[in-house]
Amino acid sequence: MRAFLTILGVSLLLSIPFTTSRADDLRFFRIGTGGVAGTYYPIGGMIAHAISNPPGSRPCDSGGSCGPPGLLLIAQSANGSVANVNGIQTGNLESGFVQSDIAYWAFTGTGTFEGDAPKRDLRAIANLYPESIHLVARKDSGIRQVRDLIGKRVSIDEPGSGTLIDAGLVLREYGISKDELEIEYMKASIAIQRIRSNKLDAFFIVAGYPARAISELASDTEIVLIPIDGPEADNLVSRYQFFARDHIPQDIYEGVAKTETVSVGAQWLVASSVDTETVYQITRSLWHENSRRLLDSGHAKGKHISLQSALEGIAVPLHPGSRKFYNEIGLTQE
Repeated sequence: MRAFLTILGVSLLLSIPFTTSRADDLRFFRIGTGGVAGTYYPIGGMIAHAISNPPGSRPCDSGGSCGPPGLLLIAQSANGSVANVNGIQTGNLESGFVQSDIAYWAFTGTGTFEGDAPKRDLRAIANLYPESIHLVARKDSGIRQVRDLIGKRVSIDEPGSGTLIDAGLVLREYGISKDELEIEYMKASIAIQRIRSNKLDAFFIVAGYPARAISELASDTEIVLIPIDGPEADNLVSRYQFFARDHIPQDIYEGVAKTETVSVGAQWLVASSVDTETVYQITRSLWHENSRRLLDSGHAKGKHISLQSALEGIAVPLHPGSRKFYNEIGLTQE
């Protein structure tokens, strides 16, 4: 198991009175996230901690988790949106975080899933937060605009990631062929090591800011964020409804100026086969005030996970369990 799973499991088990717990009381519910350098991974861990309710946990009305009794959520590091869609479809995951664009294409069998059978088993729990496209470059690379990437060493992430798809859309909109770049396909964590050692000039990552790995990179290496703006950004937003104009504020990353970009929504999807009551209780717990405290005090993007935007940009059907909860509180999709 990966380090996070080990740490989470140990911390939860230490909180359980072994005299009252039994192994067969536990049920597991996996959340496919992304690489450890991005935002999916820490957000997944935070949500898993907020909702998990193993035997022996404090009751909800005493400040404990309000998730389904006996349910242990596990945040699994994975390759990102495309891999999570496939994991849900094959049953290797109960749920996963998926970019809004990837969710739409997978469900309809269009875009990057053109030629594949539509993945009609996908259902939504909630829209979580906006994910910004970061185009990170060494400051001494001479890259200041997207077209400066031509002839440079650029990572567009690895197969199975939503970043790879979105990077391709950005390059295409700016009229850049991948053949004009020295393309690398690697996770952001590896790309960052290559940036530090001056073996890479730039890389793409789609993540909610601040992405911890970029913050760490900015603390020891001079970097710039390359703007995705102008008519090209306008065209992306008008052509693909899952994109929105966005910006990364000044000094979110040390010494880096405010940067215009575009973003997609990070959404929590689940397999249609997961029973209605379990998903209802998970959704209810996600928006409970006890979970709210953990979301607000955890990762910076936790504050952006809001009930008011829970149904924004969702292009796949809600799971019946989630729909039941939203109907109860009078929240409906526009």
